[in-house]
Amino acid sequence: MIIVGGVIEKDGKFLLVQEAQEKCHGKWNVPAGHLDANETIIEGAKREIFEETGCKTEITGILEIANRKIVEDTFICIIFSTSIIEENIKYDKSEILDVKWFAYDEIVNMNNELRSYDLITNAIQAYAENKIIPLDVIKIVK
Repeated sequence: MIIVGGVIEKDGKFLLVQEAQEKCHGKWNVPAGHLDANETIIEGAKREIFEETGCKTEITGILEIANRKIVEDTFICIIFSTSIIEENIKYDKSEILDVKWFAYDEIVNMNNELRSYDLITNAIQAYAENKIIPLDVIKIVK
């Protein structure tokens, strides 16, 4: 399972989405989702961010690559840094309950409210500290 998404920052606040799915209903997350077949990780991240927030973004770097073993599967999550090109908050209410800007201090105090506390806070902290891995480490091979 490959998940891609991104951290969106504006004026010192970060955009999170509130999940509507039953398994994580009401939890806040960075905009992210499953990579589709025949899609690069960058294309997938931009698509997921747009689908979940309505925002058009440019992918600017890598903040975090997470790996976890799940029963009979492997979870890989790549969280990118972004720059916002167009902010037009809109979303599918069957998938996302809300989209909201939060200050970093608010996010670190949302222990039980975040879908994956360590993943989200580590990515946002990396962004805040400018610990961004350049995109040129990604090689698209054929």
